[in-house]
Amino acid sequence: MLKENISNYLFLDIETVPQYQDFDLVPEHFKILWDKKTKYQRKENESPEDFYGKAGIWAEFGKIVCISCGIIDRTNKLRIKSFFGDDEKRLLADFSAMLSKLPSIPGKSPKLCAHNGKEFDFPFIARRILINSMPLPPTLDARGLKPWEIPFVDTMELWKFGDYKHYCSLELLAAVFGIPSPKDDIDGSMVAKVYYEDKDIQRIAVYCEKDVVTLAELFLAMYGMPRFAEVVGTTEVVGTTNEA
Repeated sequence: MLKENISNYLFLDIETVPQYQDFDLVPEHFKILWDKKTKYQRKENESPEDFYGKAGIWAEFGKIVCISCGIIDRTNKLRIKSFFGDDEKRLLADFSAMLSKLPSIPGKSPKLCAHNGKEFDFPFIARRILINSMPLPPTLDARGLKPWEIPFVDTMELWKFGDYKHYCSLELLAAVFGIPSPKDDIDGSMVAKVYYEDKDIQRIAVYCEKDVVTLAELFLAMYGMPRFAEVVGTTEVVGTTNEA
């Protein structure tokens, strides 16, 4: 049973891409650093340039192009808000401002929830905020905290039940719980192409929002709670931000 009000949880997902469309555009010093960083991740005979398509998974070499988040309100509606566009600093500033305005239970900050969020989404956002020379919102600041003090909620961690090695994708967990797949259009491996080649940032935002809807459904299913009544505020028009 969930011990807190569901409205105090903010469900989120991010989409990231390499900082540069082509490896040739990467500054020479960072090419060297990329080579060193990925030396043990690359397959035999795979060059740093060949591997650059994966740069979006590292905050030092990637950037955020979309953050989608949702909250289940008191009327049991999942309200979605997305921040997306080419200007990462503006995107992060708007997201940080939203975090500061979130209502919360007295004495408690809103809990951020993501799938594999502790390993990817939360640290990636925090690192990119600092790289952009911006103040880190208290809700994201886990520096110096002991593992049991970190307030983030991670559905993949909930599914581990103490098993440190177990990885399970959001798509697979959705399937086993009978939740429709969010990967009915694109998946994470296609985001960089859609961003740089197709230049369709709205398509990425829609995909990101689908992940948030699935995430919220999964979280409720894990706690045996009924599904939310409807989704409000999904992206329908082109824009820098979309607000419910």
